[in-house]
Amino acid sequence: MSSVSSQPQFRYTQPPTKVLHLRNLPWECTEEELIELGKPFGKVVNTKCNVGANRNQAFIEFADLNQAIAMISYYASSLEPAQVRGKTVYLQYSNRQEIVNNKTTADAAGNVLLVTIEGQDARIVSIDVLHLVFSAFGFVHKITTFEKTAGYQALVQFSDVETATSAKNALDGRSIPRYLLPEHVEPCSLKITYSAHTDLTVKFQSHRSRDYTNPYLPVAPSAIDSTGQVTMGVDGRKLEPESNVLLASIENMQYAVTLDVLHMVFSAFGLVQKIAMFDKNGGLQALIQYPDVQTAVVAKEALEGHCIYDGGFCKLHITYSRHTDLSIKVNNDRSRDYTIPNPAVPIPAQQPGMHPSSHPYSSGAQWVSPGQSMPMAMGGGHYPYMGPAPGSMMPQQQQHSGPGPMPSYGTGSGTGQMQ
Repeated sequence: MSSVSSQPQFRYTQPPTKVLHLRNLPWECTEEELIELGKPFGKVVNTKCNVGANRNQAFIEFADLNQAIAMISYYASSLEPAQVRGKTVYLQYSNRQEIVNNKTTADAAGNVLLVTIEGQDARIVSIDVLHLVFSAFGFVHKITTFEKTAGYQALVQFSDVETATSAKNALDGRSIPRYLLPEHVEPCSLKITYSAHTDLTVKFQSHRSRDYTNPYLPVAPSAIDSTGQVTMGVDGRKLEPESNVLLASIENMQYAVTLDVLHMVFSAFGLVQKIAMFDKNGGLQALIQYPDVQTAVVAKEALEGHCIYDGGFCKLHITYSRHTDLSIKVNNDRSRDYTIPNPAVPIPAQQPGMHPSSHPYSSGAQWVSPGQSMPMAMGGGHYPYMGPAPGSMMPQQQQHSGPGPMPSYGTGSGTGQMQ
């Protein structure tokens, strides 16, 4: 019996049709890989894969007959054979005029998105970053990532077509926010199409695949570090080493955020010892130090994803810092050591001709849960919020040195409380 490699790559026993028959495929070949193989020659309108006794055959249907002929002609004369995952693929015309009974067409809207991450450092983008990006539009059921000729790609499964469509329309062609990527990583953009899949199969939680609907799924060895510790929790997310110092990145800064505003916000959860603000990756970031890890954990869980101002302005993204004790050399408008008694920091004077309501801090800072909107409490103050002194009362009892309203962090129902 002759080997597969000795078989001719093309057979012309059938007249040209829009449907091509492919053999010697990897048994786990996906519709996305078939579409990518045919895309250079035209529009693939339908696919059928994993057919035959060994599940290593497939069919692809082009929109136009000339497109199918172009693919056959190209590989008939090319020195490089058609390949999928390193395996040589043999092509021929099918005796079918169209593919029928396929679960979905290649371009039909579905609940699973095929995402191609484009950029020099695309492969550095983690599955956790992808989850953060896509979960902004709804609950993400599953994610799988893989590499092939088209580059680094992912399949993202939502519960329904509407949610997937909303995410596709908003993110296709957009770049991943800089604050989600390490400093050395170049910008990465997203190219999104619909997948023919409707339900992804995830056998393990790993750095390549996640099932967010099954917290008890086994953790793959790749998710365990060299010390034998599991680096992902039962929810499938990577565990972060906790710290008493938080790193806060601020997104959508329509209003300026001062040191005193940050102090007021983070003091709602415990004594803030030190704060240092700095500009990085084109945005504002800050390090906030608490006396202990427990207080930092509570603050992070409560504040992550919330906005300082109504309308989605000044949104907080918080991670744990590797620092444990910040070095504050001088108290100024960018850094403060609150363990030093009565740090002398001047209050900015009112600018001549400034109308009270035109100042960024004339409206009360308040917390808005993602996706929610609350009426903004307008005030007449023009000074930035001044934070409480160390060891003072809880935020809802503190004296506010500026004339503008202070946000409420108590348990009452007033506007501005944490939702």
